[in-house]
Amino acid sequence: MKIHIKIIGIILISLPLLAQQPIRVGTTAAEFLSIGYGAVGCAMGDAYVSVVDDVSGIYWNPGGLAFMDQSQTMFTYQPWFADINTFFAATGLVLPGVGNIAIGVIGVDYGEMDVITVEDQDGTGEMFSVRDFAFNLSYSRRLAQWFGFGATAKYISSSIWHETASAFAFDMGVIIKTAFFSPTGDKATGLKIGMSLSNYGTPMKYQGIDLLRSYDTLPNEAGNYQDTKVAFETAHWELPLIFRIGASLTPLALNNHELILAVDALHVNNNNEMVNLGAQYMLNLPGLGQFYLRGGYRALFLEDSIFGLTFGAGIAKQYMGNKSVVLDFAYRDIGILGIVPMFSVSMVY
Repeated sequence: MKIHIKIIGIILISLPLLAQQPIRVGTTAAEFLSIGYGAVGCAMGDAYVSVVDDVSGIYWNPGGLAFMDQSQTMFTYQPWFADINTFFAATGLVLPGVGNIAIGVIGVDYGEMDVITVEDQDGTGEMFSVRDFAFNLSYSRRLAQWFGFGATAKYISSSIWHETASAFAFDMGVIIKTAFFSPTGDKATGLKIGMSLSNYGTPMKYQGIDLLRSYDTLPNEAGNYQDTKVAFETAHWELPLIFRIGASLTPLALNNHELILAVDALHVNNNNEMVNLGAQYMLNLPGLGQFYLRGGYRALFLEDSIFGLTFGAGIAKQYMGNKSVVLDFAYRDIGILGIVPMFSVSMVY
């Protein structure tokens, strides 16, 4: 039973979005790039493309990296269902006069499973593993106090037992800050617009020694090469292309209180369009730190979606001047699979 649950988990993490037109589902590879990383953005229902200003912009929108005022290191851990684990680790550096650069890695470990063949239905005694990784390098820059852009180059690797596949891809994004609807008249608290294009790259194709076979082209004739080496050819699979466009407002911006409301619209190549909603409330207690409450809804208006409500919280504690430690967590509802938690810890320096 456990092996079957794991296999179902692999399928579901590869197809995280269910649509009205099933023919579009399951048409891409490396779907681990679509499930969301970073507790803040996930707690806000993935409505984060115009809000992000930390190192998690490597995933959400590289244009948000341009608005990092301090260098930051982040580690995120997300225990998925069926003993599947995901993580995200990144470091972003602020280089005055040059721009901001960041490196990061996304990883998914599906655990070990029994090797089962047609001849050995109870297993051969061997074990196999499945793992996915994406290595990212980002550059961003603020051309003005209200406009930032960024780009990410990534190498994607996937392995299933002895078979592997890889691809190269790029992300691009911008964030524009305006003074519209600002309660203070400042662009920092006005309408923000964000856009990003993720995973534009080469297709993936699995290859490996398990696809090699010996074949007798003329089994009824003697004297020919009966052990001709052949290989099964697998298909090419596109990456999950994601176009995000979103906007956010800060209707409440006081010395010790701040409220952010955000909405994102997504167009993807393996599903129908969807809308994400998110909110964040910040309470600043001088001498204690900043406290955050977050909530959202993912994949609104998408029929038969397994996703739904999200919520989370966080705390930022300063020490030694302008350095700080940030702890965030998020919970996401994925229907019959239950609630998925996520934890992030960041160092700002």
